[in-house]
Amino acid sequence: MDIEAFFESMPFADLLGIEVTEAADGHAEGSLAMRPDLSWNEDRVMAHGGVTFTLADTVGGAALVSLVDQPVPTIDMRIDYLEAGTGDLTATADVVRLGGDVGVVDVDVHAGDTHIADARGVYKTG
Repeated sequence: MDIEAFFESMPFADLLGIEVTEAADGHAEGSLAMRPDLSWNEDRVMAHGGVTFTLADTVGGAALVSLVDQPVPTIDMRIDYLEAGTGDLTATADVVRLGGDVGVVDVDVHAGDTHIADARGVYKTG
């Protein structure tokens, strides 16, 4: 499976402008260029929480897909928002558990040098 092409063909990720830039061996990275229509604030471009969440979910899934070579529906994801995302966003994900039925992935999201969110996703693998 061409992982980058698979995630580029996801309509919602495409709508937001999410790019999976790396996905191999249980690790994935991705990015999203911020723009005013993804902001929660009318006066300053600041990432809406749903945008940050979707980036984390997409990149987390890519990390797991790199190991199982099939789509992995999200079962659950929890996210801690640490700071406002006031620039382009990047996410880094690593698989922490791969089981026959589920996989667990940790994701860090940054805006430049600022760590803006930590997430843990659980995905169906079997």
